Amino acid sequence: MIKQLSTSSENKIFILKYSGNSLFFRKQQIIKYIPYLCNLFKSYLFKIPLHYFSQVNKINRLMKFENMNIIEPILKALKDKNYTEPTSIQTQAIPIILKGNDVLGSAQTGTGKTAAFAIPIIQHIYNTEVQQGGKIKIKALIVTPTRELAIQIDDNIKEYGKYTHTKHTVIFGGVKQGKQVDKLRSGVHILTATPGRLLDLINQGFVRLNELDIFVLDEADRMLDMGFIHDIRKIIKLLPYKRQSLFFSATMPRNIVELSSKILKNPKKIEVNPVSSTAETIRQYVYFTNKSTKKDLLLHILQNIENEQVLLFSRTKHGADKIARNLKKHKINSAAIHGDKAQNNRQKVLKQFKAEEIRVLVATDIAARGIDIQKLKYVINYDIPNVAEDYVHRIGRSGRAGEAGNSISICEPEENVYIRDIEKLINLKIQVVKDNPFPQTEKPMTQAEKKEFEKEKQRRKQEFFANRKKKQGNNYRRR
Repeated sequence: MIKQLSTSSENKIFILKYSGNSLFFRKQQIIKYIPYLCNLFKSYLFKIPLHYFSQVNKINRLMKFENMNIIEPILKALKDKNYTEPTSIQTQAIPIILKGNDVLGSAQTGTGKTAAFAIPIIQHIYNTEVQQGGKIKIKALIVTPTRELAIQIDDNIKEYGKYTHTKHTVIFGGVKQGKQVDKLRSGVHILTATPGRLLDLINQGFVRLNELDIFVLDEADRMLDMGFIHDIRKIIKLLPYKRQSLFFSATMPRNIVELSSKILKNPKKIEVNPVSSTAETIRQYVYFTNKSTKKDLLLHILQNIENEQVLLFSRTKHGADKIARNLKKHKINSAAIHGDKAQNNRQKVLKQFKAEEIRVLVATDIAARGIDIQKLKYVINYDIPNVAEDYVHRIGRSGRAGEAGNSISICEPEENVYIRDIEKLINLKIQVVKDNPFPQTEKPMTQAEKKEFEKEKQRRKQEFFANRKKKQGNNYRRR
């Protein structure tokens, strides 16, 4: 029971005393922890006079990993990474998952979500499997939409569990299955997978889920966007009825909630940094320019942030390749990553970017899922996303874990409306850069002009493919 709530006006720290214990809250930090406290103390907290919180802009619980009942081998690994204070979602999720509850979590990228479920999974397996010995079986399955994200999750499990002797691997399509099958045959406790390759290997008898304890569905909204709903339903039918399930999604539309209801049993709900919010450590800027001057403006921006690495977003695969080629012409070391690139190539480019051998990584939205670059300072939106939520996901690649970040958007006339939609979503006015050598002078097209533009675009496209087909036919006849 709460016995006393007092505030120190001198250092502006709230002290919440209950059952002989004290919790400390720093004034001037996010009020995001109020819902968590309400859940923690239930009926007691509403009795606290509201004036205690009336002038608080932000509240941050001063929690340490050592106080969360995490085992020593994992704490040692976290110390190796200089992790001492958990993020908001880690503070909420880890105790709940350790107790064996199902979780319905709403959390966007950059919140520390992977550690929030990976740490308790590793601890569960260490306590129930590693120390007990015996045959190694798949006890935890993590399903995620993209190869990059799957590899990132497995890398994190490797780092957090390096002192626990936990066996783990990752499986995904786009590469030969031989090495993945060999790893499965040697025995794994934790399997991270993309849906297609997982079902393939289940059908071939290389993956068995009958001993599974924990199931995680990560990035559920993106999973459905990418058309994996039927694969997910097939996977759910193969899971044992008695299990712990963890469900994470950046957004919670009706179809996601319906899917979660088929997976979870009496879940604890967690919401951190809803998709309408952006990290406060990210400074956001927009340049308004014309479509024809985007390339020149990009070169100008890159000169102003000399030597800094940049993750740059393009709307299309073709556009990503085109931007990368143009940057290379101007002696800027760059590479493109998207779904048409071979998996080996994608992994090679990501490693080069992480090793700072590539300055500008050009990516599409789907390919960028799973890109986790520590201390990345700059994200550039070469094309403004027409879905406002995608903007939040994009810029969340910088300013991670409290680090400073910068988002720069290059907006052509047809994209002005997208900027307005984004500002409505995040409830923030994006700072317009006035010192712009290539200002926007054109107006957005009218509906009639748009119709004519699309018609001409389609004509040119048909002409291009017709010429290519004709050229291929001529080459064939010469043979």
